[in-house]
Amino acid sequence: MSELLRTGRAMAIATTVSRITGFLRALVLVTALGMGTRLLDAYTAANVAPNTIYELVMGGAVASVVVPLLVRQASRPDADLFAQRLLSLVVYGLGAVVILTVIAAPLIVDATVSGFSPPQRHVAVLFTRFFMPQILFYGVSATLAAVLNARGRLAAPMWAPVANNLVVTATGLAFVLVGGTGHIESLTTGQALLLSVGTSAGVAAQMTVLAFAGRRAGFRLRLHADPRGIGVRRIAAMAGWTVASVAAAQAVFVVCSRLASHAGAGMLGVYSNASMIFQLPYGVIAVTVITGVLPRMSRAAGRRDLAGVTTDLSHGLRLTGVALAPVAAALIVLGPALTTLMFAHGNTSPDAARLTGRTLAAYGLALVPFAGYQIMLRAFYALGDTRTPALISVGVSAVTVTAVLVASRFTGGARLVIALAACTAVAYTAGLLVTALTLRHRLGRVDGRRLLDVHVRSLAAATVAGLAAAAVAHAVDGSLGAGPGSAA
Repeated sequence: MSELLRTGRAMAIATTVSRITGFLRALVLVTALGMGTRLLDAYTAANVAPNTIYELVMGGAVASVVVPLLVRQASRPDADLFAQRLLSLVVYGLGAVVILTVIAAPLIVDATVSGFSPPQRHVAVLFTRFFMPQILFYGVSATLAAVLNARGRLAAPMWAPVANNLVVTATGLAFVLVGGTGHIESLTTGQALLLSVGTSAGVAAQMTVLAFAGRRAGFRLRLHADPRGIGVRRIAAMAGWTVASVAAAQAVFVVCSRLASHAGAGMLGVYSNASMIFQLPYGVIAVTVITGVLPRMSRAAGRRDLAGVTTDLSHGLRLTGVALAPVAAALIVLGPALTTLMFAHGNTSPDAARLTGRTLAAYGLALVPFAGYQIMLRAFYALGDTRTPALISVGVSAVTVTAVLVASRFTGGARLVIALAACTAVAYTAGLLVTALTLRHRLGRVDGRRLLDVHVRSLAAATVAGLAAAAVAHAVDGSLGAGPGSAA
């Protein structure tokens, strides 16, 4: 356990630096492109497209298949050859995907957003074509990170996104220096190329850092003309269920993106930035815990030690719950104040910044359930079961889509963006409960009493702290003459 804590501290430091630089990156981009502007919406729609396609094609398989598989292969003499062939398969497969998606960029933009004007659509298509090589960069990065995790180098992959963030931050600053504004009509060809090339260069820098870390860990970055010999059919069979769950999750993303973009100009950027801030504490705390416990649970599962799987799972859930409960309370209570402080400058209006905060507050309700749900899914992956978590994930996605479509019937505009985040909280809470019951049946126990006790006490403490913070914020607003409506 002490080893896990030491490794966890190293990963937490790396992830914290990564998330801080990621926040700086977002802050610079919002300042340069403007919150609530058509240019930021076009950039956001294009920039999430390669992430979405990568997750659909490969991303989910990394956690569910690749990491457990590499952990089990690590002790074999041909472990490096296995990893090299796996990397070769990723490069060839995703290289073909990049070519297809560059050609299909207009169709991808039309499928993911709604209500763009012709100039805005043109810029989004241009950005999308330049951003699609990121699919290959993400795939190579994820495979190298999995190789490092299998070798016990858990902190090194956490530092790689820092390079990405710094490059994109420099790109945003350069855009401002060359006279770029948040007005899509005044965007020049040179400014568009700067944003396009600079953003993809950031992901390439992330991949380069991981390649260097792999080399230092003794892994030779070598491609094989024939990637067979790694059980491609078995990997495909295991990953097939994961693709189904990722496809369902991406369907949720498409539905929410279209609803947000149709809600009004700038709403997609508001929704995306609230989601980004929501992911910061999850990435620093929950992802660190997941990265640490997944190899441990995989090794325990390989020994058929279900008690060991339960122990690591319980520790991860308790650690995450205690750490995230006060953060969730802060997001719920102080969301508008935080986003006003962060974004209400440059090309961003105060109203757009406050709306982002209200959306973030709704997301705060989902933070602890989402983290617990994701950690529990990893227990199934460690057991070599991708079917059960896929079915659960599809169910959660179905609940989310149903909820947001119902919400869109009763509300619109800015209120709809907030409702989208609230629907996410409802869906992940349901997913957490179903996953816990299913996992208890599989493992025999999940340390439920201790988990319930720790989470109830954490929730009580966070509620008290949240109420105190709300009282202080209300008093400060009143003394400044702002009143509660200022955050509305």
